[in-house]
Amino acid sequence: MKKKVCRFCADKVEVDYKNLSLLRMFITENGKIFSGRITGTCAKHQRELDTAIKRARMIALLPFTVS
Repeated sequence: MKKKVCRFCADKVEVDYKNLSLLRMFITENGKIFSGRITGTCAKHQRELDTAIKRARMIALLPFTVS
């Protein structure tokens, strides 16, 4: 099995709460955040991603749950 590479480290992309198309790739249909093991993101960027998703939810850019 090939080791997953952190997309943010490889592409030099910054995690931003306003980039909704990027954030939606890291949450399930139900609204749960994928773990770093599944997505392959490193610990640093997983923490940033977690904070960005939560921030986007608080200002109503992303839903908490899908109804």
